[in-house]
Amino acid sequence: MSKHLMLAACLALPLAACATAVPPVEVTRFHIDNPPRAGSIAVEEMPGNPDISLEFRTYAAAVQQEWQLVGFSPAPTGGASDYVALVSFRRSFRPSGVDRSGKPVSVGVGGGIGSGGYSGLGVGVGINLSGKPKDIVTTELQVQLRRRSDSTTIWEGRAATGAKQGTPAAQPGLAAQKLAAALIGGYPGESGRTITVK
Repeated sequence: MSKHLMLAACLALPLAACATAVPPVEVTRFHIDNPPRAGSIAVEEMPGNPDISLEFRTYAAAVQQEWQLVGFSPAPTGGASDYVALVSFRRSFRPSGVDRSGKPVSVGVGGGIGSGGYSGLGVGVGINLSGKPKDIVTTELQVQLRRRSDSTTIWEGRAATGAKQGTPAAQPGLAAQKLAAALIGGYPGESGRTITVK
């Protein structure tokens, strides 16, 4: 094998590992009976969305793409759409040394002297002491599908996933695609049920 092929193979390994490291997504959907399967959609920011930035465009584009994959079309230029997809997202950070209840992970130390005069020391460690642990980034996406004519919400859903800060799965682009695909894929989905999408 040539040096160039070996180098290419070595570089491909981390990329393959990254592709499999995307965590599962928890999805919950609600909808009216027989929601529409086609029509034009305009993707807009949900009122009260906590983050109005360039990052929002990433989530909006991912949501628009997924609606097209399930049969809807983009709103015509300069015209009104049949439906409006309202989008909101939120990213939060939690230290990985804290469990889900919010309690810090403790480090326990115990010692004693035995009958022979020998001392014993036991240490229980629940965190990596070799450096500061990375925060867990939780990303949540919420989408409401409304009929434009009367503003009735006919479908809505929430999706959430978590990944260690600095990993590919925590990056906005990958998180947006993964969340939008898990939430809108299989539209309309079972109403009122929370599922895990891998």
